Amino acid sequence: MADLDLSSLTTLKAEQRGAVMWIWLDRPEKYHAFDQVLCDELSGLWRHLRTDDSVRAVVLSATGDKAFCTGIDRDFVPAEGGAEYTFSPYAYDDPGQQLGPKANELWKPVVCAVNGMACGGAFYLLGEVDIIISADHATFFDPHVTYGMPAVYEPLLMLHRGMPFGEVLRMTLLGNHERLSAARALEIGLVSEVCTSAELEERAGWIAEAIASAPAGPMQATLRTLWAGRELSRQQALSLGGTFLNLGMSEEALAEGQKTFAGARVKPRIR
Repeated sequence: MADLDLSSLTTLKAEQRGAVMWIWLDRPEKYHAFDQVLCDELSGLWRHLRTDDSVRAVVLSATGDKAFCTGIDRDFVPAEGGAEYTFSPYAYDDPGQQLGPKANELWKPVVCAVNGMACGGAFYLLGEVDIIISADHATFFDPHVTYGMPAVYEPLLMLHRGMPFGEVLRMTLLGNHERLSAARALEIGLVSEVCTSAELEERAGWIAEAIASAPAGPMQATLRTLWAGRELSRQQALSLGGTFLNLGMSEEALAEGQKTFAGARVKPRIR
């Protein structure tokens, strides 16, 4: 899918900078709430990146500084012809399940730069990215229950990400009555770094570029291993380790790594 025209995207902005793909949600008039077009475009872009060897890492953010994503657009009509949602005890086609990189089988590291409100369906994205950093004015909340809707997929994704159970309960049950600050999100491990809005792009870019400087095969195998380790038992994960080790090991990657080892030493940041 090397023929993907990034300029044709209507709800996203995307730009490749070296080995890093930058993606911004771009519906500022809707606070970057997702509709079917955004779901389709983002899903298609994630799938394109699976086979684009020129991209080794991704930064996901949103334009402006008011919001990162506020979930589903409440004007969203999911089916053609204006049909309403149909509810079944056996199946439910949730448009948000198209959004995440892992749902689209992308196993290249994704750094998420949260630059404002992140609520509701934003957790489809936050639950599947790999590193989250935040501007200091960002807030996190889930308003579902306030508006008469059960909160299901979003809190489950955050539980599996490792957000403390008590914090997921409090955020979910309080709905629109309380918001997590960026500082609190850092304290509980939801985000790994907080900075000013002016610094956010530089910080996210530094992380993504550092990741992209490493050989791609071992990086993807490592990512698959760690996400599998969150869901499997200890012994299951260790048993699967040999498979991922062999999949990610190659003469080309070892040669690239040897050049790095023999060259100038990496100067690390202290966090």
